[in-house]
Amino acid sequence: MSLSLAACDNMTSQQRTVAGAAGGAAAGLVAADALDANSNWKVISALGGAAAGTMVAQNNQRKVCAYARGDGTYYEAPCP
Repeated sequence: MSLSLAACDNMTSQQRTVAGAAGGAAAGLVAADALDANSNWKVISALGGAAAGTMVAQNNQRKVCAYARGDGTYYEAPCP
């Protein structure tokens, strides 16, 4: 995990958002598959994971997080 976060340091905010969405979708799909969910729940889990992955993209170098507004834009603020 720390290697993946370190890799995000040189990415643009849009690239981090895409990486977060892809990682979140993969995590949701893996979790649904591990729970032996049917195809519909796997799709829903992947979409939920993608949404969660895009909600927060952390920039470790600057110590700020990007938070989605829900309309496709984001704002940066100190990480909790």
